[in-house]
Amino acid sequence: MSFVDQLFGVAGKSVLITGGSRGIGLAIAEGFVRAGARVYICSRNADDCKAAAADLSQHGQCTALPGNLGSSEGRHQLIADYSAHEGSLDVLVNNAGALWAAPIAEYPENGWDKVFDLNVKAVFFLIQGFLPLLQAAASAHDPARIINVGSVNALRIPEHETYAYVSSKAAVHQLTRHLAGKLAAQNITANVLAPGLYPSKMLANDIATKGEESVSGRVPLGRLSNALDMAGAALYLSSRAGSFLTG
Repeated sequence: MSFVDQLFGVAGKSVLITGGSRGIGLAIAEGFVRAGARVYICSRNADDCKAAAADLSQHGQCTALPGNLGSSEGRHQLIADYSAHEGSLDVLVNNAGALWAAPIAEYPENGWDKVFDLNVKAVFFLIQGFLPLLQAAASAHDPARIINVGSVNALRIPEHETYAYVSSKAAVHQLTRHLAGKLAAQNITANVLAPGLYPSKMLANDIATKGEESVSGRVPLGRLSNALDMAGAALYLSSRAGSFLTG
């Protein structure tokens, strides 16, 4: 094994990615599959989940574990389904999320609850449920990894009226810091990715109405992020190179 493989490789690791059938989750999943990890993806739509896993399996190992993580039953089912395949979990990527936009005077309570149930509550209780499997994978020099997907809009005032979404992502950022402090003694790291402007379903309307050049003009590097940017960041955090980074 080369030095680069030792430092940045993730081959043989078990990885679970929620929201893994499209967008950022799919990009991260493909990166891990191509790097030789055993990858499991979860998404609410079973057909989409299975189709994405079948496509990714052309490049390596990927298994579909469909489920609705917005409910306690769905989360427990995912933990049971994953446990039928693996006895430990090296990397948990919490990427599944919901968005709700509406003017402040019209913002519905059920929309707020839907966003927080998936974006915050599901993240915490999945980590709680998978904790024994993360502990089983963890060691001092190769910790188990938690990667939560946040947002740059957790750190700035957003353009659109997405009150629950930005609040939930800010909560994810702080939750991740809190987890990092508490789980370090168990050799589990917790980090958050705050993707910039990514050409996902959430950004599609802006790109369609304003044009990609106008949208990307807000980014210091002058371009939208892409699949390799997302995969690269997750692979780094999960490799030996990222093993001393938490919080």
